[in-house]
Amino acid sequence: MADIEAARKAFERYDLNGDGLISAAEYKSVMAQLGDPYVTEPVAQAVINSHDSNGDGLLSFEEFWASQNKGS
Repeated sequence: MADIEAARKAFERYDLNGDGLISAAEYKSVMAQLGDPYVTEPVAQAVINSHDSNGDGLLSFEEFWASQNKGS
């Protein structure tokens, strides 16, 4: 089981504008900062869509947390 505080910190690192949601542009930007320039916006959107339970195209903390705990 993942640690919710660590997950919150990780989520906040991706949530660049602080709105409580991770967009594809934010995900792509952070992945580039982490050294992965190959994550394009369509790839980032696909990653988000795979965990986006409400279908809004954005990742909320609850959706992020659920993705961290799959299979636990």
